[in-house]
Amino acid sequence: MTTTTVTQATGPAEQGPAPAAAPRKARPRGRRGPAATLASHGVLSLASLIALFPIAWLVYLSLGPDKDDYLHPERIWDKMTLDNYTFVLRRTNFFDWLQSSLIVSLGTTAIGVLVAATTGYAVSRMRFPGYRKMMWVLLLTQMFPIAVLIVPMYQILSRLQLVDSYLGLILVYCSTAVPYCAWLLKGYFDTIPFEIDEAGRVDGLTPFGTFFRLILPLARPGLAVAAFYSFITAFGEVAFASTFMLSDTKYTFAVGLQSFVSEHDAQRNLMAATAVLIAVPVSAFFYLVQKNLVTGLTAGGTKG
Repeated sequence: MTTTTVTQATGPAEQGPAPAAAPRKARPRGRRGPAATLASHGVLSLASLIALFPIAWLVYLSLGPDKDDYLHPERIWDKMTLDNYTFVLRRTNFFDWLQSSLIVSLGTTAIGVLVAATTGYAVSRMRFPGYRKMMWVLLLTQMFPIAVLIVPMYQILSRLQLVDSYLGLILVYCSTAVPYCAWLLKGYFDTIPFEIDEAGRVDGLTPFGTFFRLILPLARPGLAVAAFYSFITAFGEVAFASTFMLSDTKYTFAVGLQSFVSEHDAQRNLMAATAVLIAVPVSAFFYLVQKNLVTGLTAGGTKG
């Protein structure tokens, strides 16, 4: 008997499912693409050039030997010299201006920050009658223009015999710096937990001991910002210094610069050289506080 094997014809082998497309690799959070990185670097570079251009231009003008070189700046390149700096350092009261500026600025910084810190801490921690109104009164004092304040301040200093004295000018500058710094430090003290004060009392510290030994070390970024603001306010102010300081040797830098400008003449090359030299102590002070500057400016933004 013949057995016939019937072979079932089969079609081509069935194909399996198509391989799935490889998942797109997710970009880590906070990571920018190449285009965004290039654009941000370009914007930052442009902003840096815009910020540095006035400084570079001032340095360039200070190297011109003639007072009218600013009218033809292209001519300075071929005749650059340091004679302007030599003249300012040797034949003007530059070092007297430096001494006066440092005394007034550092004195304003020390007294202003101390008063502002104690004021801000008291309003932040203590609930005495009128503590809110006190802060608003401090803020209200910032609304008056300098022209309105000069005459009454001059009369007060005259009666106290503080006209043409460093102490008188320091007190005037403190009246400007303390209100703002008190608000700034009050916001920073609000971010420090109240439990630290309680822990200090448990350890037997007095309120002053708690403030100086526990709170102030934690408030260094805020103190750095207050110190920088007070220093810059005193260092660059003109109106009060030119009114209350009568002796040439007691002029600050901002007032000393005016000696290069008269009714019929302006020695702009010497002014530029002096301005460059003035920037040195300010830059040094900024370098000392810059580590805590950004932290202090942003702290206290969520509490107040």
